[in-house]
Amino acid sequence: MSKRVAVYIDGFNLYHAIDESCQRHHKWVDLFSLSRSLLREGEELSAVYYYSAFATWLPGQYKRHREYVKALQHAGVTTVMGKFKKKDQSCKKCGATWVGHEEKESDVRLSIGLVADAFQDKFDRAIVISADSDLVPPIEFVRSTFSNKTVFVAAPPGRMGTGRDLDPKLEITRGRIAKHLLPERVVGVDGVLVYERPDVYAVPQPSAMQAAFSGAIAKK
Repeated sequence: MSKRVAVYIDGFNLYHAIDESCQRHHKWVDLFSLSRSLLREGEELSAVYYYSAFATWLPGQYKRHREYVKALQHAGVTTVMGKFKKKDQSCKKCGATWVGHEEKESDVRLSIGLVADAFQDKFDRAIVISADSDLVPPIEFVRSTFSNKTVFVAAPPGRMGTGRDLDPKLEITRGRIAKHLLPERVVGVDGVLVYERPDVYAVPQPSAMQAAFSGAIAKK
């Protein structure tokens, strides 16, 4: 019998890691396909959970994020959305004050989901994609409570060091992400557009010089 694998993705941790890599088109990553690429022989993907929240006060980002969530849901990902909370902030040097926003609930929801699914026997192996040390307690709890289950941590690109408290065993590289991008657009059988990739996430086209060089290499 195949071992069941459930994947729990810290959406903001992954997003910011990709953002820092300056590969904007990687934000259009197919998390279901990416998760499936992490399976071992004899395993089957039982569920993929994406935890995030909408920045509703930023119109452009909010619109792109909603489109991405639609695309993930169409690909088979279960999306679990938290929220942002307004928070008064100030500068200690100049005394300036302003209202900022702090993301709430995502890490708590991920923690609860991981622990609850372990109790309900929904997986044999869990994969957590994050470098957030706040997830150490629930991961340790599952490992110590369920001897027949394992939790594997995969760090977002470039975050093996910052996520060392989680003891990640694998880094999700930019090369892996590039192989698992969502389609540009999907149209339903009724002809209605299901989702469409925002223009800012378009895959960069090679320059004429790069194309000529690639062509020359291919002919050798």
